Amino acid sequence: MYETAYAELCGQIMTMPPRKWSAILLAGQRPGIDPLASHFGETYKALVRVGGEPMVTRVVRTLCQSAVIERIIVLAQEPAMLAGAVAAGGAATMTVSSAGISQSISALAGTADVPWPVFVTTADHPLLTVEMVATFLAGCADCDLAVGMVERRTILAAYPDNKRTWLRFRDGAWSGANLFALNNDRARAALDLWAQAEQDRKQAWKLFLHFGPWLALRAITRTIGLGRAFELAGKRLGLKVRLVALDFAEAAIDVDKPSDHSLAERILKQRSDKA
Repeated sequence: MYETAYAELCGQIMTMPPRKWSAILLAGQRPGIDPLASHFGETYKALVRVGGEPMVTRVVRTLCQSAVIERIIVLAQEPAMLAGAVAAGGAATMTVSSAGISQSISALAGTADVPWPVFVTTADHPLLTVEMVATFLAGCADCDLAVGMVERRTILAAYPDNKRTWLRFRDGAWSGANLFALNNDRARAALDLWAQAEQDRKQAWKLFLHFGPWLALRAITRTIGLGRAFELAGKRLGLKVRLVALDFAEAAIDVDKPSDHSLAERILKQRSDKA
């Protein structure tokens, strides 16, 4: 009897529809002239063409094709300037961003228009795929906040000449994938810290100094793994934070400079040739 009940329960779990996410796509840029946009004759970085299309178009299309994304909200300082490129990718709502990224996300996340859980990514991620999104979000259950990262060996095995900024820890050297999952209202504590720590995101010890000198020291001396560091930092905020390690090298390749652009074009061509 118990075996039958257990089998029925497993069957119900297996047939449960996947959890649906609200996606916030960050398509703004920092004040002043963006070097990449200027290099390609554009005003906005999100409009730089990769593989013949604006980057934001590609990311919106990927999100629209994802079975786990229910709605898409694009944040930009001047939405009207990106409206055509966004619409070319699919159905998405455009919203004016406020003074800061974290404030803009916090104002939207958990509202009737953008209910939990919330997935956040960026418009300069033209290599993002449906599989990457699904894999990342599948690893985000049972936590308040999750961050996607790629370890150096994964990236260099595929692209040995790629230059990244590495966060070096006991369990490896990591590069961000611009993939974030906010599961519930408790994640607001991390958004409040985001504005303070954003400028320190490229240096591990400065980033973790926001959570106390002991954690920063362990980051400097590499006596802690990044996953464990996230867990301890989360506890300081009353959160359960998870590192989601991704096996996709391309997940860490955002397009910030001309060399990134050249690599992204090459990767997209290879994908096209295989299709």
